[in-house]
Amino acid sequence: MKNRPEKSLIKILKKHSGRDNTGSVSVRHQGGRQKRYYRQIDFKRDKKDVEGEVVKIEKDPNRNALIALIKYKDNELRYIIQPVGLKEGDKVIASVKADIKTGNAIPLKNVPIGVSVHNVEIYPGQGGQMVRSAGTTAVVVAKEDKYTQLKLQSGEIRRFFNDCWATIGQVGNIEHKDEVIGRAGRKILMGIRPTVRGTAQNPRSHPHGGGEGRSGEGMHPKTPWGKPARGKRTRNKKSWNSHLVIKRRK
Repeated sequence: MKNRPEKSLIKILKKHSGRDNTGSVSVRHQGGRQKRYYRQIDFKRDKKDVEGEVVKIEKDPNRNALIALIKYKDNELRYIIQPVGLKEGDKVIASVKADIKTGNAIPLKNVPIGVSVHNVEIYPGQGGQMVRSAGTTAVVVAKEDKYTQLKLQSGEIRRFFNDCWATIGQVGNIEHKDEVIGRAGRKILMGIRPTVRGTAQNPRSHPHGGGEGRSGEGMHPKTPWGKPARGKRTRNKKSWNSHLVIKRRK
């Protein structure tokens, strides 16, 4: 029998195939995916001061990290992202006074310098939004006033509010990056459609298109909509840079 997900924690995942509310393609290269359920993950870790036990580790088709099913003392079940080293039978807790132990959730102000964390909140109470994919981790490098500084996977150092919660440890399934897809058909089943080069298209479909025989781009690389394709910075300076201490790019 297959390792089926917990029935109370799944819901139908509607397939939009990259279409918006008008039915037009708004995100390219999506569609043709296999059916799957959405597993409701507890990113908020808002069941405070109640210890839970890891019942089983599962594969989630919607993300590259594995997930762990937690059974709390009041018999409530929840999914969390599985960190490295968390296995069946281990105990986890979300608490201000929690030990610095893999799988425990704790506010950043209580995490010592040098400790690795994941599933980090950007705003307190919003739920973890950063450092959630397989093999990623952030390291606490400094404390200042109401902020904690984390060194992210990209090499950036960013400030987070002290009251933001994070989970101790590195996200599991580290070997995901070494996985070989193997064939085009599997990519289709994952919901990713082929990406056609601009130079292989006709002039009406792409700025790089047209020309006799094999031809190069013939211009600065552009997207199908004429915007710069490489090198143009698109990050919002106001919302992100105000919390940056060290940028990824010098």
